[in-house]
Amino acid sequence: MERILVVDDEEDLRNIISQVLSDDGYEVTTAASGETALEIFKDTPFPIVITDVFMQEMTGIDLLHEIKTLSPDTQVVIMTSNASLESATAALRSGAYDYVTKPFEDLDAISAVVNRAAEKVELILQKETMVDGLKQNTHKLEKLNVQLKNLAIRDALTGLYNRRHFLEALELEFNSSKYHGRSFSLLFIDLDHFKHYNDTFGHPAGDNLLREFAELIIKSSRVTTVVARYGGEEFIILAPETPKAGARVFAERLRKTVDEHPFRGKPSGQVTLSIGVSTYPEDGLNTKTLISRADEALYQAKKDGRNRVVCC
Repeated sequence: MERILVVDDEEDLRNIISQVLSDDGYEVTTAASGETALEIFKDTPFPIVITDVFMQEMTGIDLLHEIKTLSPDTQVVIMTSNASLESATAALRSGAYDYVTKPFEDLDAISAVVNRAAEKVELILQKETMVDGLKQNTHKLEKLNVQLKNLAIRDALTGLYNRRHFLEALELEFNSSKYHGRSFSLLFIDLDHFKHYNDTFGHPAGDNLLREFAELIIKSSRVTTVVARYGGEEFIILAPETPKAGARVFAERLRKTVDEHPFRGKPSGQVTLSIGVSTYPEDGLNTKTLISRADEALYQAKKDGRNRVVCC
C-alpha cells in the first residue's frame, strides 16, 4: 500500500482529498501546514506528497524544495488555482511531478495524477533494484529508462505528449524561429460536447474516444508536428515552419477528417472538433500570448456553433 502525505490548510478540502485517495487504496497522512508536513516527512519520508501552493508561512513551493533536498525521488503533486498557473510552472521547474487545478471539476483527476505518480515511484524502485542486483543486464535497464522517460513526457491515457513537454518544445521552437526568422502555428483543439458524450456512453467509452482521436490526429500530422493533450478533452498542436494559410488548411483538413470518421462504429458526424489557430509572429511575440490567442480563437469557434476553425 503506497503512502501519501496530503498538505492543505483548508480542512474540508484536505478531508475530501484524503477520502478520495483512501478509497483508492492509499495509506493517507494529512497535515494542515507546510511546517507540520515537513516535520512529519523528516520523521518518515513519503514516496508521494500532494500539497497546496498557497498556505500560511511555508508555501507549497518552499515545502517542495525541502522535500526534494531530503528525498529527491519523492513525487510531489502541486494543487493550484486556474489563476495561479505560473506558480504551477515554477513548481514543475523545481522538480514537482505534476499539478492539478482547483476547484476540481472531477475528483477522478486527483486519482489519475496520483496513480501516475505511484507508477513512477514503482518504476524508480524497479530501476534501483535492477541497478543493485542486475548491473550486467544492460538491456533491461535501457528499456526501463525509456519507460521512465516516456512517463515523464507522455500523457498516460492517449500516449500523446503531455502539457509540460509541449511547453518545453514550444519554447525551443519559438527561440529557433525567432533566430532564423521563421513562422510557426499553434492549433488549440476541443472535442465538441465531450461531457455529453461521457454522460451518455460512460467514462470508459470517453477514454476510448480520446485514444482513438489521438491515433487519428497523429496519422493526420507531419513527423515534425508536436501533438499534446493539454487537459481533459483539449489538445494542442505545434506546427513548425507553418504560416497562417498553411495552418488553416491543416486545421480544416483535421476537422473534416474527424467529422467523417466513424469512431468505434459511431456514425460519422457524431464527434466533431472546434479549432483555434494562432501564428508567430503576427499573433504574438511570446509563447504565452500565442497560446492565449489560439485559446481565444477556439472560444470563438465554439461560440459560433462548434465544428469549425477560427484563425486569429
